[in-house]
Amino acid sequence: MADISICVEMVYDDEPFAERIERAADVGADAVEFWDWREKDLETVVETADAADVPIAGFVAGGTLTDPDAADDTVETIRESIDTAAEHDVPTLIVTTGQDQDGLERETQYDNIVDVLSTVAPDAEDAGVTLVVEPLNTAVDHPGYFLETSEEGFEIIDDVGSPNVTLLYDIYHQQITEGNLIDTITDNVEKIGHFHIADVPGRHEPGTGELAYERILEAIDDTDYGGYVGCEFSPVGDADEAVANVLDWQ
Repeated sequence: MADISICVEMVYDDEPFAERIERAADVGADAVEFWDWREKDLETVVETADAADVPIAGFVAGGTLTDPDAADDTVETIRESIDTAAEHDVPTLIVTTGQDQDGLERETQYDNIVDVLSTVAPDAEDAGVTLVVEPLNTAVDHPGYFLETSEEGFEIIDDVGSPNVTLLYDIYHQQITEGNLIDTITDNVEKIGHFHIADVPGRHEPGTGELAYERILEAIDDTDYGGYVGCEFSPVGDADEAVANVLDWQ
């Protein structure tokens, strides 16, 4: 099975940040990930991860890709994140598109997303960093967010046309938005660079909701996917036990 990364923002959210990394390592996680690196003491985070012998799988790039007026700033923001990721051997940057911009045609926003990603793609390729673009659900968690469906996400990936720009397929978000998870994953796995998992409803650990995660993870394992599966959920029970249960499926 793919290696398991723990989002220490959500799974372990009740203790100092560095201790969350140590806790994830102690339970046997293959890697850790988190959100905005600019809000962290990154040097301490990196030192803690190194000491715990657990790699950092990824963090968020930053920027708003839907606003043409912010395009230049977003390019520089993502380039800074690429440089930071490369410096610390972080393979993946999570890219969120930003909100749907009032008064702008959807096509204009879509084109700006493609233009920004196409501009930074050579930087990502040179640095050996993969950008993963994340659709999010708007029905429950992220009202007003631009990119909802995996179909449109895959179209963006195709239009950019870089091996270092792929999709983050969040199974929780896509179950809410569209369902048809296994067929979508297996038909498009070559365009997916990272997964997130949580159950529906509630965004809790696998096994608490409606999703047959053992089958979903087996389907991923039956493909050639070689990236991380990130646990991005809020446990209703013991966090270590929730992670251990996922690791048991490896």
